[in-house]
Amino acid sequence: MERMFSVIGCQHGHIGSFIGEMIALGYSCKGIYESGDRKLAVGIAERYGVPFLDDMEEALAPEIGIVGSAALNNEKINVIELCESRGKHIMVDKPAVTDRDGLSRLEAVIGRGRIQVGMMLTERFRPVTVTLKRTIDSGELGDIVSLSFRKPHRLAGGARAPLFFNKENNGGLIVDILVHDFDLLRWLTGKEVTSMQSVMTKTMMPEHPTFYDVAAAQVVMEDAALAQLYADWHTPDKSWTYGDSRLFVCGTKGSAELRLNGDPALAKEELMFTVTGREPLARKELQPVPHKLCEDFLGGIEGKPSVLTPHDVLMVSRLTVEADERAQLIDKTAAL
Repeated sequence: MERMFSVIGCQHGHIGSFIGEMIALGYSCKGIYESGDRKLAVGIAERYGVPFLDDMEEALAPEIGIVGSAALNNEKINVIELCESRGKHIMVDKPAVTDRDGLSRLEAVIGRGRIQVGMMLTERFRPVTVTLKRTIDSGELGDIVSLSFRKPHRLAGGARAPLFFNKENNGGLIVDILVHDFDLLRWLTGKEVTSMQSVMTKTMMPEHPTFYDVAAAQVVMEDAALAQLYADWHTPDKSWTYGDSRLFVCGTKGSAELRLNGDPALAKEELMFTVTGREPLARKELQPVPHKLCEDFLGGIEGKPSVLTPHDVLMVSRLTVEADERAQLIDKTAAL
C-alpha cells in the first residue's frame, strides 16, 4: 500500500486528529478536498501543513490508499461507497450514517469486505476507558449489573453551521453523540444489546424544528445488565469544560466512576475511581493505551487483530439508528 492518504469532506474538527495520527505514523497527506464551506478546512490545512485539492479526483489518485472523511453526517455514506468503488480504505468521523437508508448501504459495503471501513470511535482509545476495560475483564468489579453514561455538551450555537441544527443533515443528538456510548457498552461488557427505549426532548430553538437538545436511552444487555445513556446541549458557556462527562459502572463486587474531562477540584486530566468490598474508594492509576485509533485501523487493513473492526462500526451504527427511530419525541417549544 502507498503510504499516502487524503481527506474528502472537512466539516468537523475531529478529522484533524486523524490527519495528525496518520502523519505521525509516517503517511503523507495528499490534501483536503471540500466542496462546501471551507472555513474549518482552512484552519486544519494550515495547522498540519497540507494543501487544498480543487478536484475530488486528486483525492482518489492511484497512489492514495486511504481516505479520511468528516463530510456532513448524512453524506459520509456517499464517500464510503465512492471509496469502495475505487478500492480505497476509509476512516470517517462519527457517525458514519444517520438513517435507515444509510445503514443499509453501510451494511452492504462492509458485507462485501472489499475495503476497511473505520469510524473515529475514539473513546476506546483513552487511558481511562482502557483501564476500565481491563478492570472489568479482570473480574475486580464482579459481574456487571449496570452502566450509566452522562454526556452533557456545550452548544456554542454561534459557532455551529446552520446545517448542524437540521436533523436530516446532522442525524440528531442520539445518532451524533450517543454513538460513542452505545459503542462503549458493547466493548466494555463484551455483550450485545437485547432491548432499548429512548426519548428526546426539545426545550429551545423553535426556529429549528428538528433540533432536539436532550436525549436518554434505557438499555438491556444480553446478561440482563442495565444501562442508562444521557446527553444534552446544556453545558453553560462559563463551564470549566465543554461537558462534565461521567461514566459509572456497578458490579457485584465493586463499582467504578470515570470523570472523562477531569475535575476542577482535583485534576484537569481524566480520572478513574474504584471501590470494592476489599478496597476503599481510591483513584486508579491509568494504564497506557497499546496503540492509537489510526494504528489500530492500519493493523486491520493488514489483517491483524483490531480493537475496532468494521463489524463494530456496523453494529454501533445499527444501534444508534434504531434508538433514534424508536425515540419518543417531546417538544416543549410547541406550546410557546
